[in-house]
Amino acid sequence: MTKKLTGKALAAGAAIGSAAVAAALLYANKRKDEKKAAKPPQAPSGEPPETD
Repeated sequence: MTKKLTGKALAAGAAIGSAAVAAALLYANKRKDEKKAAKPPQAPSGEPPETD
């Protein structure tokens, strides 16, 4: 038995799919931004950093 998809079912499937893609893009961008912020700052003007 195969069922044919109606217009409402197709629209619902498209909405769910596009929401999933949007969520994945937001998650990926958030991770990328966090990765950039996690880098330690470099020493200014090439001076070696002071450590204990």
